Amino acid sequence: MNNNEKRFSDDNIRIISKKERITTEFLLNGIRSGSIVIIGNRKKSKRVLTAVGKGTRTKVNANIGTSPDISSIEMEQAKLRAVLRAGADAVMDLSTGGDLKAVRRMILENSTIPVGTVPIYQAVCELAEKGKNIKALDSSHLFSVIEEQAEEGVDFITVHCGITRETVEALKKQKRIAGVVSRGGAFLTRWIEVNRKENPLYEEYDRLLKIAAAYRITLSLGDGMRPGCIHDANDRAQMAELSVLGKLVRRARKAGVQVIVEGPGHMQLDQIQPHVQLARKLSYQAPLYFLGPLPTDIAAGYDHITSAIGGAISASAGVDFLCCVTPAEHLRLPDAEDVYQGVIASRIAAHAADIAKGISGAREWDDKFSAFRRKLDWKAQKKFALDPDTFTHKRKDSLQCKGDVCTMCGEFCAIKGKTEGVLKC
Repeated sequence: MNNNEKRFSDDNIRIISKKERITTEFLLNGIRSGSIVIIGNRKKSKRVLTAVGKGTRTKVNANIGTSPDISSIEMEQAKLRAVLRAGADAVMDLSTGGDLKAVRRMILENSTIPVGTVPIYQAVCELAEKGKNIKALDSSHLFSVIEEQAEEGVDFITVHCGITRETVEALKKQKRIAGVVSRGGAFLTRWIEVNRKENPLYEEYDRLLKIAAAYRITLSLGDGMRPGCIHDANDRAQMAELSVLGKLVRRARKAGVQVIVEGPGHMQLDQIQPHVQLARKLSYQAPLYFLGPLPTDIAAGYDHITSAIGGAISASAGVDFLCCVTPAEHLRLPDAEDVYQGVIASRIAAHAADIAKGISGAREWDDKFSAFRRKLDWKAQKKFALDPDTFTHKRKDSLQCKGDVCTMCGEFCAIKGKTEGVLKC
């Protein structure tokens, strides 16, 4: 057994294998190679351990959190309830306003799924509270925040270790339209420029690995140079960062630390599949965690749909973990309904990809639902629907129909006609 295997009990392995419909041998081989990670802090309580990687069901993460302009624990509680009701597999707290620790504590105490964070957000916010800017950030402060969150029980963290002096130089040589759109990436890019020093997350990577190993935290290597529009995709800055991340994957594995690699962003539709294949190669088959990508930039207000289109393609090409995008993306802080819609859209994309990838049980789910549709068995359809709540809400509009049809066709229902011969035309 390697270090990662030893951190999970035989019962954990059996439960996860059964849930994922894979053999324990397949799961253990994936953990050994690093193509599968199991997300879960040693200090977790009721949160479930979640497998992400090759051969497992494509997982969906939801982002919630406050902003400097809107900070309400009650609002974040509502978002978390929406995340859980919509069936997300993980949730990240991206708070940058108000009482960050109180919000995080609420999420950790109430979430039944793995919780992730971006520690540099807290570090920068704490500087701002003291009237200081990003230049004042030092490694001791940043690493103390990382360890604090690990001690609280956070399961995975995004760390932008691939923002280096070299990748920043590559960025300067690009003629990007959108520049740096990653908040964490922007913080560190600015820090490097004003201090003329190397990114502490890169320079002191071994220190980060020690903390991650001690708490069994999964490192999500952030894509700080991700493209914020399709024009900027696959440029030298993005590729330079991805190359760095691949090297850091190997170092993490040697230290017994589980690691996933984040990806774009925005990308032209026909570029998504080849980019995924390249990313898998450069990251040594580490699980990939993508936000979409969004294949067009003009659908503001509908970016949950845009990201689902790109997400279905990226996941079918090998991405293991999708970060949902809400309809409010690029426009405002999302509310609970936005989050719900974003999760559902990403789950649709993930499931469509699982069918294409041949994930065990994916196609069977659809076939069962279709059989119940053929029988006009509405109760069973609701049970197997991806979103039973919406199914129920929409179905109410058809209760005025006679019999078991719906208001789309009524007495001219094609299925009813085939099954009982009552079509009146």
